[in-house]
Amino acid sequence: MAKKEQKVEKTVLAAKRGKRYAALRESVKAVTTVVSLEEALKVVKANANAKFDETIEIAMKLGIDAKDTSQIVRGVIGMPNGTGKTVRIAVVADGVKADEARAAGADFVGVEEFIAKVEKGEFDFDRVIATPDKMGAIGKVARALGPRGLMPNPKLGTVTMDVAQAVKDAKAGQVEFRAEKAGIVHSGIGKASFTEKALAENIRTLVDAVNKAKPTGTKGVYIKGVSISSTMGVAVKVDVKTLEAA
Repeated sequence: MAKKEQKVEKTVLAAKRGKRYAALRESVKAVTTVVSLEEALKVVKANANAKFDETIEIAMKLGIDAKDTSQIVRGVIGMPNGTGKTVRIAVVADGVKADEARAAGADFVGVEEFIAKVEKGEFDFDRVIATPDKMGAIGKVARALGPRGLMPNPKLGTVTMDVAQAVKDAKAGQVEFRAEKAGIVHSGIGKASFTEKALAENIRTLVDAVNKAKPTGTKGVYIKGVSISSTMGVAVKVDVKTLEAA
């Protein structure tokens, strides 16, 4: 790219970010190195000043070969303080199990209706739970669900006969985590309105789960870097050593 084009691109990017982002950048200039989890949370919360309750997010860079199927890092964990997010649940079941799912608070329940919804490109749900006998039916739309991380998986507790409990767990603040192609685990762990203590507990719970999901073939440093940010804020790097449970 020519220097002139690079300059124009930077100018456009700065304009899109606006004065608020520039102010945030200025406010965290002093944080030039990694800091403790508690210090990072203070900075991030102080700068989460949008007109809505921003989500606090964590990004963890793992020392894995994300292309190696034997080094997949994935799991589900319940946040001790919830996530502050309303999770929309679709349950693929019929008969008694469908009734149980509705009673537990599922937002959508059905089999053929679910297939039709996905085929239309309607993904107004955050998690899909299914009974084992309906996985064959779900296979029809697996290619649409998979890339979005919505395919039910028994290892994540989303393929189960106890659909009622699965719905309750999801609504209570379960978080699914998965290392992306670049070996990064990205997840929301609460809201800016949460106390620093509550956010720290949630983060350490997630980090512990990611540590326990470490592939046996991984060599060298496992968690190589961590940063925390809010939805509209800038990222602050965290000292990995301070992420261990107190």
